[in-house]
Amino acid sequence: MTRILSYICRCVFMLLTVSLLTGCIPSYKLNGSAINYDIYKTINISEFPIRAALVYPPLQQTFENELMDNITRQTRLQEIDGNADLEMSGEITGYSLSPQAVGTDAYATETRLTITVRVKYTDTKNPANDLDQSFSAYRQFSSSLMLIDVQDDLCKEICEELVDLIFNATLGNW
Repeated sequence: MTRILSYICRCVFMLLTVSLLTGCIPSYKLNGSAINYDIYKTINISEFPIRAALVYPPLQQTFENELMDNITRQTRLQEIDGNADLEMSGEITGYSLSPQAVGTDAYATETRLTITVRVKYTDTKNPANDLDQSFSAYRQFSSSLMLIDVQDDLCKEICEELVDLIFNATLGNW
């Protein structure tokens, strides 16, 4: 028994030693961003007007607030109007409903709400990081519910996901 314990201890010791010598020490950033704050200090976030065929007026404010809050929470960038080190603009290009599951009576049992946002991200210090891309996210809900009853919650959830996608593609630099 002592022989087995001794063997296990030696193996664990050797694994730890090899890990330390080869530099296999994981490192994590607490905020998820990959920003060099010696270079980037400011960001300008423009309005994101709704250009979708179907318009839900509170969506613009919900999205913009979530984007601003996320950037404030996860970075030390100062938001300014005018010329900035980083600039983000865009528009809400899609807000659509589509049936997803059909019941035995040929009526939809689930409906999908999809929101699409086009983002133009400009890095004035390094144009190679510029981005002009559309992001989409959706949530499904029971067709027995009225859209008006679930719309605010669904929009908030979708906006949170969209902002995460946008942050990871721009400031997160994944």
